[in-house]
Amino acid sequence: MNIKELIRENIRNMQPYSCARNEFKGEASVYLDANENPYNSPFNRYPDPLQTELKKEISKIKKVPVENIFLGNGSDEAIDLLYRAFCEPRINNVVGIEPSYGMYKVCAEMNDVEYRKVLLNENFDMEAYKLMDATNENTKMIWLCSPNNPTGNSLSFPEINKLLSWYRGIVVIDEAYIDFSTKKSFLNYLSLFPQLVVLQTMSKAWGNAGIRLGMAFADPEIIHTLNKIKYPYNINYLTQQHALQALQNPEQVEKWVALILQEKEKLIKELQKLKLVETIYPSDANFLLIKVENADAIYQFLIQNRIVVRNRSHMPLCDNCIRITVGTPEENRALIDTLKKFHV
Repeated sequence: MNIKELIRENIRNMQPYSCARNEFKGEASVYLDANENPYNSPFNRYPDPLQTELKKEISKIKKVPVENIFLGNGSDEAIDLLYRAFCEPRINNVVGIEPSYGMYKVCAEMNDVEYRKVLLNENFDMEAYKLMDATNENTKMIWLCSPNNPTGNSLSFPEINKLLSWYRGIVVIDEAYIDFSTKKSFLNYLSLFPQLVVLQTMSKAWGNAGIRLGMAFADPEIIHTLNKIKYPYNINYLTQQHALQALQNPEQVEKWVALILQEKEKLIKELQKLKLVETIYPSDANFLLIKVENADAIYQFLIQNRIVVRNRSHMPLCDNCIRITVGTPEENRALIDTLKKFHV
């Protein structure tokens, strides 16, 4: 497969902005190239535009070569840039599963690209042939999320594998919640499928949503294109430094994940005792999707008691469903105690 042929012609041919830190490689004792204030070190200097040291550390942990890594201001930046790189406005379309993470559709609308929804089945799983049926000659990308948000389940590996084998455009698998799952990441399949893009994040298991750092892993040609069209200094100095520190302690993340998964099992047992809970759907993530007797009323009751969850009732297949993030033991206990007080 020739990835270059999938990239928009104007993007293929454009010359990217060349910043001072792109032109000079290495270390120097005097920097007089970027019109920076010489005082207030280290914050006076522009950050590394390609986040070289940070990518080296991520490469060690993820076991993916540096040339296969793009870093964005959250995964949302990578989502938006993929549209800019591959989709001609008002000509190309993309296909996505439904229900799923809303930013895939929002970014499609921002880029004036048709977003074709394909409903999951009754088990919240995808069927490759249905996604393929939704494509045509103008389809450039297919969006998957596994474990999926808001349903929490992992999508079928054989079905994803079929799709990767059949479809000749870009396939994006958002693995924001993969660290909570026992399923294997699709990072291991990047060399087999050059059209595959895997998204991950520092926001969930790593506990760093506030620093806004998303990761995209893909063929070097795709990574080169994303770097070409991103804003020059998209990852600020503070984010890069904090992420470097966090990556020195992956054992802490493993402990957090273990604690969250323990709490999830406890939360499931407590929710099962409540009459207002009709169904607790299987979850490979750090949250639960539950079906209740009256989602709107329960949501408002929790808000009145200063407990915030997500009402997902407006989403397809999620009638009367609430999404609950697994919190600390104290937060989970407060939720259960409050739900016990709810009366229709």
